Amino acid sequence: MGPSPKLPSLDVLKDQAKRLRDTLSRQGTVVNHSKALELIAGQYGFRDWNTLMGAIGNRPPVRSYSIGEQVIGHYLGQMFTGTIIAVQTLTSAHGRYRVTFDFDEPVDVITFESWSAFRKRVTCTLDEEGRTVEKTSNGRPHMVLQ
Repeated sequence: MGPSPKLPSLDVLKDQAKRLRDTLSRQGTVVNHSKALELIAGQYGFRDWNTLMGAIGNRPPVRSYSIGEQVIGHYLGQMFTGTIIAVQTLTSAHGRYRVTFDFDEPVDVITFESWSAFRKRVTCTLDEEGRTVEKTSNGRPHMVLQ
């Protein structure tokens, strides 16, 4: 049995181990978390957890964007919920996507108290972690998805 070609993220694997441990415990078989991790590694064809971790590496989870996807995040420091209405993979910049959002409620992008500018539709270039490369003057990304 060889390693699976597409492995879940580290968070998913750890969650699977936790659920396995809980299920076995309810059935009367008590295993510690370390043993549950080893069992999960075996399910994916690896001899142990460390070998599975080596196959996954230290990379952050890869995010994909889909038209119609509901999202939550911050845009210019303001919380928003919205829908992705357009996605374009940028071939000139590996791991970057041009994504257009339609916010459920307009977001005020001005922090000055006596002036407002509301945006309902925004297009940003995001990386695979859901962040813009562009940053505000205080060093925060223009957009961060949760």
